[in-house]
Amino acid sequence: MNITEIAALLLEAEEKKKPIDPLTALFPHLSADEAYQIQLKQVEQKVENGRTIVGKKIGLTSKAMQHLLQVAEPDYGHLLDDMIVLDGEHVSLDEFIQPKVEFELAFILKKDLKGPNVTVMDVIQATEYVAPAIEIIDSRIRDWKIRFEDTVADNGSSARAIIGGKPTPLENIDLSHTGMAAYRNGQLIDAAAGAAVMGNPIHAVIWLANALSRYHISLHKGEIILSGAWTAAVPVSRGDTFTVKFAHMGEVAVSFT
Repeated sequence: MNITEIAALLLEAEEKKKPIDPLTALFPHLSADEAYQIQLKQVEQKVENGRTIVGKKIGLTSKAMQHLLQVAEPDYGHLLDDMIVLDGEHVSLDEFIQPKVEFELAFILKKDLKGPNVTVMDVIQATEYVAPAIEIIDSRIRDWKIRFEDTVADNGSSARAIIGGKPTPLENIDLSHTGMAAYRNGQLIDAAAGAAVMGNPIHAVIWLANALSRYHISLHKGEIILSGAWTAAVPVSRGDTFTVKFAHMGEVAVSFT
C-alpha cells in the first residue's frame, strides 16, 4: 500500500470508530519519515473537507515514554478546529475509540516560529501567553499497541484539546518549577512540575519548531501548541470529570458522558 492508502485506513478507522491493527505489524519496514507523510496526508484530506489547522501537539516528551517506544525524541501531531472543546464542556465517549486524558500546558503564539535554530528567547518572544490544558488522546490502533511510527502516522494519537485557566505571559512565570495537580471526580490522581517536560515546556516548543522545519512547516501566529504531558495518560470512563490546576494559572476541566 502507498502513503495515501494507509492514510485512508486511519481516516476510516477514526470515522467508523473501529480500530485497525498496528501499522508497524502490517508494514514492518515503515519509517518515521513515511509515518509523518501519512499524518500529513490525513491532515491535507481534512483541510480539503473544510477543516482548519489551529495548532500542533507534542507527544512523547518524557524519557519513560521515549524508552517505552524505543525512540530518542518526541513526536507531534496537528490540531484542527473541530478538535477544540470548551472548558468545562461535556464530551461523549461515543466520539472516541479508547480515549485517555493528559494534562499539559498550551502555548498561544503571537508571531510565527520557524526552525531550524529556534532558541528559548525566540519562543518567549513569540508566545502571547500560556494556559492550562487537557488533551484527550485516542488511538485508531487496536488496544494502544503502538510503536513510534504508529502514533506518528495516527496524528500523534490526538483527538481533542481543552484550554482554560488564566492566560499568563511567559515573562511572569518559571515553568520548570510551576506545579500542577490533576483530579478525577474531585480526587487527586497525580501531580508534577513543569520540569517533567524536557526540563521545561519551552524546550518542547523549541524541539517542535525545529523538527517541523524538516518538512518546511512553520508554527503560525494564533496557533495553539500543546507542549506535552506532565504526567502519565489516564484512561477515561463514562461519568468522569477531570480537573487540572496549575499554580498561578488557574484550572481547566472536562466531563465525559
